[in-house]
Amino acid sequence: MNHNNNYLITIVGPTAIGKTSLSILLAKHFKSDIISCDSRQFFKEMKIGTAVPEDIELEAAQHHFIQNKSIFETYNVGQYEREALQKLKELFEKNPIQVLVGGSGLYVDAVLKGLDEFPKVDPSVREQLNSTFAEKGLEFLQNQLKEVDLATYSEIAIDNPQRVMRALEVYIGSGLPYSTFKNKPKAPRNFIPIKIGINAERSLIYDRINQRVDRMIENGLLEEAQALCEYKDLNALQTVGYRELFSYFEGHFTKEFAISEIKKNTRRFAKRQLTWFKRDPDVVWFDTQTPIDKILVKISEKINTF
Repeated sequence: MNHNNNYLITIVGPTAIGKTSLSILLAKHFKSDIISCDSRQFFKEMKIGTAVPEDIELEAAQHHFIQNKSIFETYNVGQYEREALQKLKELFEKNPIQVLVGGSGLYVDAVLKGLDEFPKVDPSVREQLNSTFAEKGLEFLQNQLKEVDLATYSEIAIDNPQRVMRALEVYIGSGLPYSTFKNKPKAPRNFIPIKIGINAERSLIYDRINQRVDRMIENGLLEEAQALCEYKDLNALQTVGYRELFSYFEGHFTKEFAISEIKKNTRRFAKRQLTWFKRDPDVVWFDTQTPIDKILVKISEKINTF
């Protein structure tokens, strides 16, 4: 691989663990930019519910791919991969060390390794799946996927309707499970990733999540979600923190129950994030309280090893 001695320090871990603050410290140390890899923070209409970094944090280091899209734009992981690689190409010309940070495992993998190639499927297949989803609900589609492709069922964010329908779409359109198209050889990257994972005791993670949700409510999440409620069917809004409040606005949940559901579903999301990142043996894990100096020592060791 021709990596030109470029290094991409990649910070992963569950939501609310402290990835943003660590990324800023590392960016300042290496005088680098930060590539955000949080698929929820792309959308400018969703500031509070996606825990976009504070203005003071955004000013502390140059960030890319935060609130750069609208929920009304079609945007997917393939587009993100192309745009992020182009931006990294530009950044590496100025500085051979850059920082990537985020909790969206699929998007991290897209940048570090590349996406798998999937067959084109007739749009009518997705239309039929959308109809089935509207009529019979997500659980019906989940059970379908479990029957035809257990590997994908066990791996994807199973409560995300778009991911479930995408997997079924590929299966129906090609006759082969979604999982059979994964893990094929990818185009080489012009950098070496150095993967840093941040973790903590589960009880601490859950406490931080609960506190973050409470802060979001105090900061105006209800008002933000209310303004977006009429667009609730858009793909960008099929996410924790908004779906639960839409159910409250429609009279299905009480306000208190909706908030408790946001906390519960965010805790589940954090658990799935950890499962995803723990599969990668190249991630070096640190406790969230680890001093920055210790992390810098490990990064320096990695750079000198290559």
